[in-house]
Amino acid sequence: MDAFSVVLCIAFVFYLVTFGSSTCLNGCSCANETLGRSLICMETPMSQIPEDIPHYFTKIRVENFHLMELPRGSFSKMGALAFLWLNFNDITLMNIKSLEGLVNLNELRLQGNKLTSVPWTVFQDTPKLKILDLKHNRLDALPEHALRHLSVLSYLDLSFNRFSVISKDVFMNWPLYQKIERVWAKEGSVSNVVLALHNNPWLCDCRLQGFVEFIRSVAPPVVLMNSYLTCSGPVSKADKFFHKIQLETCTKPVASAPETNISVPPGTNATLSCLVKARPSPTIEWMYSHKILRGFTAFVTPIDEETVNSTLVIPSLHLADGGLYTCLANNFVGNSSVSIAVNVGALSIFAPHPPPSPILYPDENPYIDIRIAKQTVYGISLVWHATTDTPAETRFTVHFGKYDSTKRETVYIGPGINSYSVSDLLPVTKYEVCVTLKNHPPQEGQCVVFVTGSDVREMEQRERLIHIVVVVCAMALAVPVGMYACTAEARFSCVVCFGNLWKKWRWWSHDGNPQEAERQGTGHRGPNSQEAFDSLQVASDEVLCRHLQEKADNKCNGGSVAYLY
Repeated sequence: MDAFSVVLCIAFVFYLVTFGSSTCLNGCSCANETLGRSLICMETPMSQIPEDIPHYFTKIRVENFHLMELPRGSFSKMGALAFLWLNFNDITLMNIKSLEGLVNLNELRLQGNKLTSVPWTVFQDTPKLKILDLKHNRLDALPEHALRHLSVLSYLDLSFNRFSVISKDVFMNWPLYQKIERVWAKEGSVSNVVLALHNNPWLCDCRLQGFVEFIRSVAPPVVLMNSYLTCSGPVSKADKFFHKIQLETCTKPVASAPETNISVPPGTNATLSCLVKARPSPTIEWMYSHKILRGFTAFVTPIDEETVNSTLVIPSLHLADGGLYTCLANNFVGNSSVSIAVNVGALSIFAPHPPPSPILYPDENPYIDIRIAKQTVYGISLVWHATTDTPAETRFTVHFGKYDSTKRETVYIGPGINSYSVSDLLPVTKYEVCVTLKNHPPQEGQCVVFVTGSDVREMEQRERLIHIVVVVCAMALAVPVGMYACTAEARFSCVVCFGNLWKKWRWWSHDGNPQEAERQGTGHRGPNSQEAFDSLQVASDEVLCRHLQEKADNKCNGGSVAYLY
C-alpha cells in the first residue's frame, strides 16, 4: 500500500470517528459543507436549545422552534460555530452570558423574535461578529454604549422595531465608527459598514435632533440600507423624510401664569391657568398646599409646537379650598413651576404654606396589577394591567433597582405597552421594581420585591413551587415593500432579493390567497428544511411570508418568589 493510500485511509477513519458515529438531532437535518458541518431544525416542537448538540457544528439554523429565552451558556461548547440563525422563534430574554464560548461566531440572526431589550455586553464573547440581524423585534431603546463590543461589525439591522428616539452618541461612541473615520481620513479606503434603521416609529422632536443630523451626514464607507427614514410623529412632521425637517434644540420648561393671586367668593367656580413653553412637550402636574384634596379637573391645550396651556377648574369653592396652587412642568431637560394664590372670601395674599402635595384626578392613581411573568437567574419579565379609561394611550414609568439602595433606574414605557424585560441582573440579589403612571412616584401596591437565584438548577426548583402567571401574547408580522440584504459568509454572496420580494408583495396583495397568487404566476412555496445551507436566507424570507397567515401561539410561562405590598 503506497503512502497516498495510507493517508486516505487515515482521513476516512478520522471522518468516521468524528462524524460517522454521530446522529443528527431528532426532527432536524445535518449536512457536510465546504465550511463545515451544518445543523438545520425547522418547526421542531421544542422549547429550549438541546444540551446534546455536538460541538463540531460550524453552522446552526433553528427556526419556528418556539424558544422563549437564551439562557447562560446555550452554545458554550460550540467553539467552532461561525453561523447562528435563530429567526422566527418567541425569544423574549437573552442572558448576559447566552453567547459564552462563541469566540468564532461570524453571523448572528435573531429576526422575527419578541426581544424588547438586548444585554449589549453579551457581545463581549463574540469578538469576530460581523453580521447582526435584529429586525422585526420589539426593541425600543439603544443605550449610548450599546455598540462598544461590536468592533468588527459589517452589517447591523435594527429595522422594523419600536425605536422612537436614539442619541447620535450611540454611533459616535462605536469603536468601529471611530476607526472608520480615522482610517478613511488617512488612507481613503476601508470596508463598507451597512446599517438598517428604517421602519421604526421615529418621534421627530428635539430629542432626535442629533440622530437626524447623523443620518444626514452618513456617507461611504458607512451605507444605509434605506436612507429615506421617515417621522411617525408629532402630527406636524408625520410621514416626512429626515432630510426635509428642521429640529431645534431641546429646552427646559418655563412656566408662567396670567394671574398669580385671585380672590373669589365661596360657592363659585375658579379657573387657574398655567402657560408652559418647553421642548419636548412637558408633563404638567398641579400641586395643592393643603392636605384635604378633592377631585379637581385639569385640561391641557396645545398653543403651538412648543407651548401648552394647562387649566385647573375648581368647582364650587369652599373656604377650605383656599391656598397656594402650584403648576409644575417637567421634561427630561429640567423643570419649572409657578404658584397661584387662591383667596376664598378674602382679599389678602396667603402666607407661605408647607410643600405642596399632588392633586388626585380621576385615573391619576389607578390600581396597577403588576406580576412577574418570567424569571431566570439573571433576568426578569414583568407584565401589568392598569385600571385606566384609556389604556391604549396611557404611558408608564418603570422604577428598578436593588432593594436596599435608594438609587433607582427609571424607564419610560410608551402607550399600549404593558410589559418590560431586563436580563443583566446579579444572582442571589434582592431587587424591587415598581410600575407607575409616567413621572409619578410609586404608590402602595405598585411594587414587587423578588430575589434572583444562585444557579439555573435552583431557579428550576423554585418554579415548580410557585404559581404560573399566564401571559397572552400575539404577534402578526407584516412585510411591506422594502429592501432586504441577503448576507452570509464565503459561498453566500451579498445580493438584493428583488425576486423574492416581488413574490412576497404579490402574495400580500392577494390577502395571502395562494390560489389567486398562483393564477397570477406568483405561487407561494414553503421552505424546504433539506435544502443546502447557502439557500437558507431565501428560505428565511419564505418563512416570514408564511407568518402572515399565522398568529403566534399563546404561551404560559413564568412565576417567581414575589411579595406585593
